[in-house]
Amino acid sequence: MSVLVYTESEQGKFKKTALEVASYAKAVANQLGTTVTAVAINTNDTSVLGNHGVDKVLNVSNSQLDTFNAKTYADVLKQAAEKESAKVVIVSSSADSKYLAPLLAVGLNAGFASNVVEAPSSTSPFTVKRTAFTNKAFSITTINTDVKLVAVSNNSFGLIESNGNASAEGFSPSVPESGVNVQSVDKATDKVTIADAEIVVSAGRGLKGPENWGMIEELADVLGAATACSKPVSDLGWRPHSEHVGQTGKPVAANLYIAIGISGAIQHLAGINASKVKVVINTDAEAPFFKAADYGVVGDAFEVVPQLIEKLKAFKAQQ
Repeated sequence: MSVLVYTESEQGKFKKTALEVASYAKAVANQLGTTVTAVAINTNDTSVLGNHGVDKVLNVSNSQLDTFNAKTYADVLKQAAEKESAKVVIVSSSADSKYLAPLLAVGLNAGFASNVVEAPSSTSPFTVKRTAFTNKAFSITTINTDVKLVAVSNNSFGLIESNGNASAEGFSPSVPESGVNVQSVDKATDKVTIADAEIVVSAGRGLKGPENWGMIEELADVLGAATACSKPVSDLGWRPHSEHVGQTGKPVAANLYIAIGISGAIQHLAGINASKVKVVINTDAEAPFFKAADYGVVGDAFEVVPQLIEKLKAFKAQQ
């Protein structure tokens, strides 16, 4: 009766969120006095999971699962949970998991708590702390069903390493035809993704045009960060919609979020509020973002950012 965790991967490699949910599952397993079993789908190397608390890995290798399908993946996880007699199932808060979690909850007849930020304060009854109202408040939630499904908020629990050694076991669930025929998938492979980034550098209409994005990309490159933008920027076609962050775009829960030339509309702030440290650079000292930021620079981005890049490069050269 182990704790079951879904460890997401992409192109055969585990995402950062996979290691975070594994760490969280280990904390829950310790409270329950049991072990952690991970479900890994079409991955190359599962040994890293043992270093984050996983005791056993169910390896699923099936070409039908090369492309994510929420219904199919939820069914695979349901079969794994039933095989392991798991009473607690852990997933992340990635876009994929947000699609599959409700389906999995229905399949397992499980109570579902999303946006969980801490290990359970109690396991009897099973009680967790969640963010609510776009990260403006917390909710203490008790799950009373026999099976519990928990979605861990990204970058909330952190990565906790342990000196474990996960055993691997082949698992061949029934995988029905999805009815979806994917012709091709194009993804950028040379950049840090917003979902996995520790640091995000974001810019808005204060950049005045797409031709000025070079300094944003250079700053992101120096920091090893992902680039992002506000909704008006993506609507204008200056940047791809995949970089739009905010309540109506991609949520951001980075360790450091740098907003350049973004005034701070309520929808944008709601989507990035889970970030731990927020820095704003803006010429308008009355911009709403300054009230939400941990650090603020009142100044022209075209003067501040190049100097920041120069200082960062000099600092890194000394390391």
